[in-house]
Amino acid sequence: MFRIAKFLAWLILGFVGLSLALVLLFAVVPPPYTATMAMDDNGATKDWTPLSRIDRNMVDAVIAAEDGKFCAHDGFDREAIEKAYRQNQQGRRIRGGSTISQQTAKNVFLWQGGGYVRKGLEAWFTLLIEKIWGKRRIMEVYLNVAETGIGTYGAEAGAQRYFGKSAARLSPSEAARMAAALPQPKKRSVKNPGGWLRRHGNTVAARIGVVRRDALDACIYD
Repeated sequence: MFRIAKFLAWLILGFVGLSLALVLLFAVVPPPYTATMAMDDNGATKDWTPLSRIDRNMVDAVIAAEDGKFCAHDGFDREAIEKAYRQNQQGRRIRGGSTISQQTAKNVFLWQGGGYVRKGLEAWFTLLIEKIWGKRRIMEVYLNVAETGIGTYGAEAGAQRYFGKSAARLSPSEAARMAAALPQPKKRSVKNPGGWLRRHGNTVAARIGVVRRDALDACIYD
């Protein structure tokens, strides 16, 4: 029993040390690859781009579409979590409640899919990047590792694929269309959206102005 307890203690300490080392490393070094990229049958086209070279429209579009409380929360939107729990109890379809911080933690350090183990690890890495990276770095990494299309990762690769231009020159409508497709980039069209997706993109484009007006991106552009 003592040997098992000792082994578990060393295992936990090893995991904590390794996870801290990775988070500290990626605070200054671009994550070279992710599990999602490695398992993508379509390959992975990406082009790491500093946040200073990504148009503010793109930043504000993902805040508007994915996480309006990004600058206010500590990595977790408890209201969204409670809402998702209530919907689950009622047997209704759950709308994604993960914050940008949680999505970044999952994309960089973990794998896609559900399960309590992965969600627990996601919470751990979310806490670490919130404390060590800060909001600006989280947004920078997110906009470089998020899947933006089939075999396409990051804002720069997405902007080049869909609009033939750099992510530094995205218009509000272009940024909004990319952000609207982010939850399901393999299924949602960026170039020729129709129906609900087109309307959603227009809504996101309008919300960009609200994000700017209400300083919902102040943690990045303060």
